[in-house]
Amino acid sequence: MKLLNRSAFVVLPREAFVSWTNSLDVDADGLHQSLSIEEQRREGTVYLIDEVSNEADFTKALELQWSHIFHNELSAWDELGDCWPHDINYETFQLWFDVYPQIMAIDLSTKPLMMANLEEA
Repeated sequence: MKLLNRSAFVVLPREAFVSWTNSLDVDADGLHQSLSIEEQRREGTVYLIDEVSNEADFTKALELQWSHIFHNELSAWDELGDCWPHDINYETFQLWFDVYPQIMAIDLSTKPLMMANLEEA
């Protein structure tokens, strides 16, 4: 077990995001199938951030990172961005996602961390 020098945001979809994902066409591979909010919330995303110690630091971190998080969540369902909402702003982000700050991140795995830069992929 290793304590990471990171804090985190757990991001879970809200009904507006689920409605958007369910409006996307199902493709031949069966992707973009309609899922309930319960099904989607079972698979939230954890975003590691620099280690913080108080609520104000979380607020600042979210103000800096909400757009990256929003784009990543959208691209998981629509990689090309053809069906993205027109209003990609902080207010829409707040309507589409619940964000739960986590002060500590602990790695329970015995395997080394793998890192892949998604922006270069």
